Amino acid sequence: MTVTDLPPLLVLCAAVLVLAATILARSRAWRRGQVGRSADLQALLAVPRRYLVDVHAVVGRKPSASQMHVPAAGGLLLTLVLALLAALGVLSGLLGAVLIIVSGLFGIAGAALALLRRVPSRPQHLSGGLYYTLPGLLALANVFSMGFGVSNALGTPPAWNSALGILLLSAGTISLVGLAAIAGIGPMRHAVAGVLHLAWHPRAARFDGVPETAFAGVDPNAPKLGADRVEDFTWNHLLGFDSCVQCGRCEEACPAFAAGAPLNPKKFINDIAGANAPVHYSGSPHPGLPRRLGQGGPLLIGEGGVIAPETIWACTTCRACVDACPMMIEHLDGMIALRRFDTLERGATPGKAPELLDNLHETDTQSGRALSARLDFAADLALPLAQEDRPVDVLLWLGEGAYELRNQRSLRAFIQLLRHAHVDFAVLAEELDCGDTARRLGDEIEFLRLATKNIETLSRFSFQAIVTLDPHVAHSLARDYVALGGHYKVLHHTTFLEQLFTSGRLKAQAALDGRFTYHDPCYLGRYLGEVDAPRSLLDRLGVERVEMARFGRQSFCCGGGGGAPATDIRGERRIPDMRMDQGRATGADTMVVACPNCTIMLEGVPQPRPSVRELSEILLEAVEGRRAQ
Repeated sequence: MTVTDLPPLLVLCAAVLVLAATILARSRAWRRGQVGRSADLQALLAVPRRYLVDVHAVVGRKPSASQMHVPAAGGLLLTLVLALLAALGVLSGLLGAVLIIVSGLFGIAGAALALLRRVPSRPQHLSGGLYYTLPGLLALANVFSMGFGVSNALGTPPAWNSALGILLLSAGTISLVGLAAIAGIGPMRHAVAGVLHLAWHPRAARFDGVPETAFAGVDPNAPKLGADRVEDFTWNHLLGFDSCVQCGRCEEACPAFAAGAPLNPKKFINDIAGANAPVHYSGSPHPGLPRRLGQGGPLLIGEGGVIAPETIWACTTCRACVDACPMMIEHLDGMIALRRFDTLERGATPGKAPELLDNLHETDTQSGRALSARLDFAADLALPLAQEDRPVDVLLWLGEGAYELRNQRSLRAFIQLLRHAHVDFAVLAEELDCGDTARRLGDEIEFLRLATKNIETLSRFSFQAIVTLDPHVAHSLARDYVALGGHYKVLHHTTFLEQLFTSGRLKAQAALDGRFTYHDPCYLGRYLGEVDAPRSLLDRLGVERVEMARFGRQSFCCGGGGGAPATDIRGERRIPDMRMDQGRATGADTMVVACPNCTIMLEGVPQPRPSVRELSEILLEAVEGRRAQ
């Protein structure tokens, strides 16, 4: 490195200084948050693996995005590194020059692919604005790096006051300083905030394969319950919200947005980030709402807030946004925190949700029915009741479905399957609502009351596992109760039935006819990760099974989660109608479901449509040697 390298080095220094100033400005905004996970510098060592493995596992779901991202980001970084090595004398000669040129051209190709994503027409889910400048900045940065690197590799640095030198320096200044600048308010935010977010993620266990889907609890005696301002979040969450790359994958995945309800999860995350520090957002708005509410600043919800109440209540908590996000942002943590404030502090829960919460408080059930009526549907089945002095293999958690006529059929079918398999089971006479819906409606106090009482009750009985037909119950008992001291083996009934068939305790006596498609419940597929057992069970029956356009972890919601039927925030279409359209497109005769919420929502779609059948009912026909009607 010689004095002739001073001008390009000044360009690099200017870019570093601008980047440092950007990081400093953003870090001040993040520090407004509450105490969270500490900024352990050793955690930065985990970033490369998390980026190359976890982030790219999500990015790779769209091959075109992955094919663009690798040359665009990787090409530029590699060219810069090679150019610096050439300046230091480590890389030289014709071979070094060729390597730098190949790397630079690779980066320019990535820039071209980035341009083609928005030109000539930009897809709705992608943001515009400063994103149009990114391809040009990337291309200019590669040109500068190639010129700087090749000249040093060949030992013929250009005269920087010549026309060529001035052009290269201009390209470098515009591109590198420009990229550093928009790392604060534009397309490159994820290059700074995103990297730090991967290091100090609020749910770091996600990167170790540990499912972290339970929400953090609250102190009932805290002066404020929930969040209405940015400083009510932990600094880790503010950092995470600021790492949004505006790729729009959450927007594409969101059933509420697809239905035209007033929620765009990408806009929601940028609403919070923008209330904390300036954010350049030029993507789609929340459907049916003004592009911006309030006056900005730290207030999020309430009079003058930047987020409309309808937005947080349109969410079905299906977790599609979180699962689709390549930056691992926790959208639902923000959603539930705002709901808690709206419910517990403002008393502004919409629709029939207040009635539901009142029922829970007064009767321990969502329907307002007496606990003693939970077993009425099975009066002829002589269900065994759990006894403190009698251990059982399975405790069957009936859930709210026991009060609903349609879901009682599913419960009866499953109970008969248990008896065919000679399973030692019992039901709980003292079973209360598990509290899942209360928690998702923001009433954390009611959730704590119900969960605590259920845990106290369960402690009196001995059982090997809890089995339930309701994925929402399964998730709550398995994940939410842990923080309160409730540690149980919880199985969804599809998982348990698959075990019974595999062990030979249940056998299909007759093959069933027809074309079947299976609808993955969000709380079973995305929350609990079970997508294989229901399909394996159907495949045992000899039916023709076809998949919908969205299935497995990328399944489309039925619209019944998160208390959405009670809050009833309207869109242009109903979510279950859209899901049924996907079922019709398969040509299936039957849509198979495995969740009481999904059963009710999808069976409520007008005809003509595939028949909606719960998996236990179909399996019982096969086990008893009956043909489907």
